[in-house]
Amino acid sequence: MDFAAARKVMLDSQVRVNDVTDRDLQAAMGAVERERFVAADRAFSAYADIEPEVAGDRRLMLPRNLGKLLQAADARKGETALVIAGPYAAAVLARMGLTVTVQDSNAEVFEVTGAALAEQGVQTVVAPLGEPQGEGYDLIVSEAAVPGQPQAWINALRPGGRLAVVERTGPIGKAVLYVRGREGLSRRELFDATPPVLNELASQPEFAL
Repeated sequence: MDFAAARKVMLDSQVRVNDVTDRDLQAAMGAVERERFVAADRAFSAYADIEPEVAGDRRLMLPRNLGKLLQAADARKGETALVIAGPYAAAVLARMGLTVTVQDSNAEVFEVTGAALAEQGVQTVVAPLGEPQGEGYDLIVSEAAVPGQPQAWINALRPGGRLAVVERTGPIGKAVLYVRGREGLSRRELFDATPPVLNELASQPEFAL
């Protein structure tokens, strides 16, 4: 399979046509080898308009939705980012010049994606999803959905930091952008999306359903 050609088709037919106009983001998505972020026997599915399996119940977000989510997050070169359950997103952000840590509670994810992440300079951490590692992040992103407002993730942002995530409690979720101000929190709804929910977060008391 010609993955480079498939990557170009993905950009042209799934990303650009969905109002993802940020050229740095387009270039990063065009450079990162998405096929290396799924199980080896599923590499052929990496560029299809589906959510291919990484490991266990972890899946990659649809390219168009990830593009829209990262564009709304306004990622900037030199910023620090934490990506939770999103190895491909972490690689894209690193390619854009951010310093990126990716966290997952499932170590099998990094058995699949670790080499590709290392090449992009992404640090990997295995830890519970409800316990973000580190603090003072400019940006936090997840490719999976959460079952409510992820307060622990918000607390890990610096003042002025952004959280881009899909909140989902039913058949259809809503991508949202949080901005942590010095005296409050703003929330803006972006678009509908249906990535799998991180069910292990449902029992965390800091998540308001």
